[in-house]
Amino acid sequence: MLSGAVFAVCMAGTTLPTPLYGLYQEKFGFSELTVTVVYAVYAFGVIGVLLLAGNASDAVGRRPVLLAGLGFAAGSAVCFLCADAMAWLYAGRLLSGLSAGLFTGAATAYVMELAPHGGASRATLVATAANMGGLGCGPLLAGVLAQYASRPLYLPFAVHLALVAGSAVVLLRLPETVRERRPLSTVRPQRPGLPAQVRAVFGPAAIASFVGFALFGVFTSVSPAFLAQSLDVHNHAVSGLVVALAFFASTAGQLAVGAVGVGRSLPLGCAGLFAGLALLAGALWWDLLPLVVLSALVGGLGQGLAFRGALSAVAEASPADQRAAVISTLFVVAYAGISVPVIGVGLLVGPLGLEGAGLVFIACMAVLVLSAALYLIRRPVRAAGA
Repeated sequence: MLSGAVFAVCMAGTTLPTPLYGLYQEKFGFSELTVTVVYAVYAFGVIGVLLLAGNASDAVGRRPVLLAGLGFAAGSAVCFLCADAMAWLYAGRLLSGLSAGLFTGAATAYVMELAPHGGASRATLVATAANMGGLGCGPLLAGVLAQYASRPLYLPFAVHLALVAGSAVVLLRLPETVRERRPLSTVRPQRPGLPAQVRAVFGPAAIASFVGFALFGVFTSVSPAFLAQSLDVHNHAVSGLVVALAFFASTAGQLAVGAVGVGRSLPLGCAGLFAGLALLAGALWWDLLPLVVLSALVGGLGQGLAFRGALSAVAEASPADQRAAVISTLFVVAYAGISVPVIGVGLLVGPLGLEGAGLVFIACMAVLVLSAALYLIRRPVRAAGA
């Protein structure tokens, strides 16, 4: 589907800088803490949009919101193209977060609505693959261009800018699916909400989502530095591929929920996350690249199972008139996982070193996900389906 391709292009831009942070460090001379803060600014942009305008496309239409998202994506690429000071990097990441925040809900709904009659299952697959697959393609594209083409800090963003322009042309040719549109002034912020009947499910679901996104946050912010400093892997394409594998594995995990079922996918996802964290700890302790790759694959699979299982379980447990608010709350918790633990790792790099900071992060996340898994064993999620 063309709408899925547009979705993938936008999401690829959000992870494009991942294998390039080492080059920016050489250019501007900043620390690992600054890398994690630059990365986390993205999450703040996503959370802000989800809370303030996450339902805007229901009012003004899908295409205007998605065009605005592409506009922010283009602005982000321009910021990185112009980056001659740290402020450009912060601005680029913030605009990237605003773009992803607008696309996350609107593009998923748009792909589903454009599906032909009886094609809901295929549309779900397309939306999932476009979202997580696009996130995986970003570091892979940037890594390959940075390693094998000239001007590594410019060409990836120039290519993405061209892809965004092409996506805007495609989007203008697609039909609008919202029939009864309202002015933007009618859009109201979505308040996070948690009805009493959802709380038993929400706790473990939120913990699993938090840990899964935190694992992705660490992979996409500091894993290139670990590969370079500890494993002597200076090939940007390899760094990009390792990160991409985590997102591709997550795509597979999300698609497997339909077969596994919500009741099993959440605890299985927690187990996968725990195993992924354990493999990452082994990689940090013994400085082994194969364990990093296995951690990306196993942890990504666990994240996909856990997050889609969490989303389905929470949605099914929520009253219909409060479902959007509950899902917004889950997304806020998940994206907090991208920002808060990642900045914590950056703060610990100075006194403990990269490996020490990573092991502290792993220990904290392992305790959280193990607690969620034990809770789910005692009180299994009972849901109708994925």
